[in-house]
Amino acid sequence: MSSSGSLGDVYAETLAVFDRRDDPSEPLTTPEVANSLDAARRTVYKRLEKLASSGELKTKKVGANARVWWRSHPDEGSSVNATNTHATPTLSNAERTVIEKILEASPISIVVVEPSGQISLANERAEEMLELERDEITSRTYRQPEWKIYYDDGTPVSEDEHPVTRVLETKEPDYGFEHWIDLPNGTERWLSSNSAPVLSEDEEVEYVVVGFEDTTRLKEREDKLTSDKRRVLELYSKQLFSPLLDVVDGDMRIDVDEVVRLQDGSVLQYITGRGISAKELIDVFDQAYGVDDTRLLQSSADKCRVEVHVEAPTVSLVFAELGGQVKSLFQTNGDAGPLLTAEVPGDVEARTAVQAVRKVYPDIRLESQELQYSPRLLYDIVEDVLTERQFTSLQTAYYGGYFETPRKSIGDELAERLGITRQTFNRHLRLAENTVLEQLFEGSGKAVR
Repeated sequence: MSSSGSLGDVYAETLAVFDRRDDPSEPLTTPEVANSLDAARRTVYKRLEKLASSGELKTKKVGANARVWWRSHPDEGSSVNATNTHATPTLSNAERTVIEKILEASPISIVVVEPSGQISLANERAEEMLELERDEITSRTYRQPEWKIYYDDGTPVSEDEHPVTRVLETKEPDYGFEHWIDLPNGTERWLSSNSAPVLSEDEEVEYVVVGFEDTTRLKEREDKLTSDKRRVLELYSKQLFSPLLDVVDGDMRIDVDEVVRLQDGSVLQYITGRGISAKELIDVFDQAYGVDDTRLLQSSADKCRVEVHVEAPTVSLVFAELGGQVKSLFQTNGDAGPLLTAEVPGDVEARTAVQAVRKVYPDIRLESQELQYSPRLLYDIVEDVLTERQFTSLQTAYYGGYFETPRKSIGDELAERLGITRQTFNRHLRLAENTVLEQLFEGSGKAVR
């Protein structure tokens, strides 16, 4: 590929085509110059026009559609008037070569825009990012609708709102502009750009330098984390509800706060009951559901909280394995009868969830379903950066009431549940706490694994 679109003095390079000839004043056609530069005819034609307007070349039309160009002042060599062509005569060829190499090696996509709006330069990374040949990029202005750039909501970015327009008007940099662009192959790519002016001694904008990066993967992750689509299911099972219906007296609700999977394959479930006494709730789980043991964490006039240790499988664990959770294990629903409410990721079909739960309760049936959106940003980030043991220790401590005053559980009890020493539990918990606070206050997003 020609270096005509790189940071070298493209006008001097074009003049050099004439200067290398035995007779620099011999006329050349646009295709002949383009072939010598290995560049697009349209791009070369614009350069030749500019050189002619600055007096470096002469031109005339020949025939119906052809035009020829020749050197007007061959003794002047390849220097180009800086005012008219934006060349940089104060730089030596060696200096230009270094700048050119630096920008070609840049991991950032870079284009240079002239005050007229014409894109005069694009580095190799910009070619890759925009999926266009360099000559295609430099044949356009930044204003052309072919760029097809849009805001997050799909609204096209107007010329007045374009960051290059703002830089040209204000002579100040414009940083952190985010948009998406339609690529030639029909796909979309998210870009983040920073635009800055190059000013002359008279404080006029000579160029606008635009650097941009691909942020598509970051945008996809942001969308996934902040707009997590969930499928909410309401289910009924006589087999599951009968033991609770035997003790219900009025409205009752039993929520599953969290499910913690232990290394031995068993499960800790943290349950909150309303409209049922702590004794009744513990008796139902011990007698009807065959749990290993239960532990009372809190009891008051309006609610109670218990820790239930049970062997898999359970309804709560089934939903956890699907990437979801049981929200309410049992809730009276007036004349409509009791319901179990659970949620799964939006891409999990209701049929898949029901079939999985029927392995535990064969009579389960789907009463209703609804798609909802809920933000889970911090939770998902924390879950991602903690080790499995750190996350389990944090879950157990939180739902076991370790952080409450007075504490509902002590470290020895929680360590015993997890099958580890108190010292190991404390170490996991401290690391988990530090990571959560780091994510909250620093927002670093860096992993600690």
